[in-house]
Amino acid sequence: MNTALVVAAEESTHSPILPSTPDLIWGTICFVIVLVVVLKAALPQMNAMLAARKDAIEGELARAAETKQRAEAALEQYTAQLSDARREAGEIRDAARADGAKIVAEAREIGATEAARISANAHSQIEAERLSALSSLKTEVGTLALDLAGGVIGESLSDDTKAQAVVDRFLAELEAAPAGKTQES
Repeated sequence: MNTALVVAAEESTHSPILPSTPDLIWGTICFVIVLVVVLKAALPQMNAMLAARKDAIEGELARAAETKQRAEAALEQYTAQLSDARREAGEIRDAARADGAKIVAEAREIGATEAARISANAHSQIEAERLSALSSLKTEVGTLALDLAGGVIGESLSDDTKAQAVVDRFLAELEAAPAGKTQES
């Protein structure tokens, strides 16, 4: 039993949590070697890869911001052009309305002028025809009156100047008679 206790005592001095001194030294040396290799070889490559990724992300963000600014500028320009086009369309519409009103007014003026001219021509033509008819009527009435007077008297009234004087006096009496009757009424 003594030997079992000695073996147990020796084993009890060795802790399962704390390694032995030679294992601790060799483990530390290996850890330092791996640490140096990682710090010298792998870490710079990882830093370069992370820096490249950071630059790529920042570049994409910058391009996205620039694209957004260009899109906003294009939208503002489009909006300004659209408002200018609407304003210009309104001006064209107003000008067309004004031109239409002007054309209608000119057409009315031309129509009124033409109607007045036609009316004046018609009145002058009617007056000329009336005077022509009156002259022709006087001649016919004079001839009929001379023939009738010649038939009543029994002699021919062939003296033109005398006959003309009689006809003119008779027509003057006829013109004065209705005017006198109208004035008396």
